[in-house]
Amino acid sequence: MTPRLDAIGLVVADMAASLAFYRRLGLDIPAEADSAPHAEATLPSGLRVLWDTEETVRSFDPGWTRPAGGGERLGLAFLCDSPAEVDSVYAELTEAGYKGHLPPWDAFWGQRYAVVLDPDGCAVSLFASAE
Repeated sequence: MTPRLDAIGLVVADMAASLAFYRRLGLDIPAEADSAPHAEATLPSGLRVLWDTEETVRSFDPGWTRPAGGGERLGLAFLCDSPAEVDSVYAELTEAGYKGHLPPWDAFWGQRYAVVLDPDGCAVSLFASAE
């Protein structure tokens, strides 16, 4: 058997804040997950997104520390239906108080693209075909 990608895991400082962000991007996450140490959402493709609090990770990896320094270690990308949707989702998120990293632009590779940061500073790309 060949291993297959099944899940993407995020370690979060504030579960409720992180889940609120991803709900705005359309992930179906039950409200009771806000106070849980672990949460999951299954996407239509079957891929799962997992959230664990920093405390949960330290419970099985006592030496774990929050990454420091610049640069991204993980990036998530959300496909939008149109360039206008990239703009509107970016605007909605930044108006809700999330930090915009790269405002929408027409990328040379043929997409409308933008990047916003989730509450833990993870880059989340929004993109659509520029056509």
